[in-house]
Amino acid sequence: MEQVITSISSILTDYVMVTTLLLVAVFFTIATKGVQFRMIGEMCRLLLASGKKDEAEVKGEKPKDGSVSSFQAFTLSIAARVGTGNLAGVATAIAIGGPGAVFWMWVIALLGASSAFIESTLAQLYKVRGENSFRGGPAYYIQKGIGKGWWAVTFAVLITLTFGFAFNTVQSNTIASAFEQSFAFPREYMAIILSVLTLVIVFGGIKSISRFSEIVVPIMAVAYLVLAIVIVALNIGRIPEVMSVIASHALGLEQAAGGAVGMGISMGIKRGLFSNEAGEGSTPNAAATATTSHPVKQGLIQTLGVYTDTLLICSATAFIILCSGLYTEGHDGIVLTQKAIDVQLGGGHNYGSIFVSLAILFFAFTSIIANYYYGETNIRFIKDNKVVIGMYRLAVGIVVYLGGIMSLDLVWGFADITMALMTLCNLAAILVLGKYALRLLKDYQRQRKEGRDPVYVSSTIPEIADQTECWTPE
Repeated sequence: MEQVITSISSILTDYVMVTTLLLVAVFFTIATKGVQFRMIGEMCRLLLASGKKDEAEVKGEKPKDGSVSSFQAFTLSIAARVGTGNLAGVATAIAIGGPGAVFWMWVIALLGASSAFIESTLAQLYKVRGENSFRGGPAYYIQKGIGKGWWAVTFAVLITLTFGFAFNTVQSNTIASAFEQSFAFPREYMAIILSVLTLVIVFGGIKSISRFSEIVVPIMAVAYLVLAIVIVALNIGRIPEVMSVIASHALGLEQAAGGAVGMGISMGIKRGLFSNEAGEGSTPNAAATATTSHPVKQGLIQTLGVYTDTLLICSATAFIILCSGLYTEGHDGIVLTQKAIDVQLGGGHNYGSIFVSLAILFFAFTSIIANYYYGETNIRFIKDNKVVIGMYRLAVGIVVYLGGIMSLDLVWGFADITMALMTLCNLAAILVLGKYALRLLKDYQRQRKEGRDPVYVSSTIPEIADQTECWTPE
């Protein structure tokens, strides 16, 4: 089974998805005139403004109580991004693809940010009203914007398979591996514990756990980032050497690395996508929930999330691993990150491993719950049936257990296949609908030049006014 999964994953992701993702990213970078570069200042301004002021009463929308602000939608997407991909995914990319994978991880973040802008802007444009807040995402903009129900349902199924099942096997596998490395805790026992806790939460205990996570997860994220900065600072003299190694392996400047360039590109882009999700179609589900006066505002804010995830946190992990020199010793995944931190801290203790184990427990477990809800939201898009939802919940509990005991290669292979199919489905959709996001960007820039706080009205794009129900005509 592992051989079959690996073979399919190799063809689908290494060639089809990687090529398509890069081409679409380059296309939107050109079409938007590099919006992800030239409007960074505006992104920061919007994020700070949304953090200070909830836009629940902006002109053009009248949401019910419980609405989500732009800043809350941003933190929701960051919470979903930061975790396994930043700690284990980066390590896997370097272990398999070499140091050059880091360069390509940066490339896909810088270029892919344009795709992230397009998909999040479209999610805002085509969002619908829920009970207390807005709902939306690729399934919604495919159905409403393109009018192809089968396409929308296909995406809903793929995101459910990817997040509800595939990515959750990665999360549980990472937790089990971390605790086995630090505490010699049997993987089978950890798999059972995670499965039981997941079932308890998805069947009704989410509120107390989510409140706990809202406090603990940000603290652990900041603590990890501080630890990474300290380790990088201690090795500041080696940074030029590390950068040189990354560049030489990425571009094949060394004979030994020449044959590994293709693997470095593939692993950098695949693991980069797993971490920052730019163009994948998942972040729009969070972007659509925000209450804002113009779709472009949330598009710009979510673009900043790609940089936060990859250029900051993933880079910190990469520098820790490369400074340690352990990436050539056969370690992989979260174990490589743990050992690299232990070496950097010195003293013969495994304090770094223990800290990473606890951090990944909170990161990955809350991601399991978030991934589950991505799936449930899209299942409800297809058919809102209690029996179907109940069966889905049980299935998630089973795959969480299986992920904890499966091999790392099998887990990543399965996740890569479903991620690739979902990404291709979403990229095709934003290529069709991207013209509307570009018109929205022009409208936003025009209003900003006039000195106004941009407000979108549906009459701006009259041909789709009846499909954008959350925006007033004037």
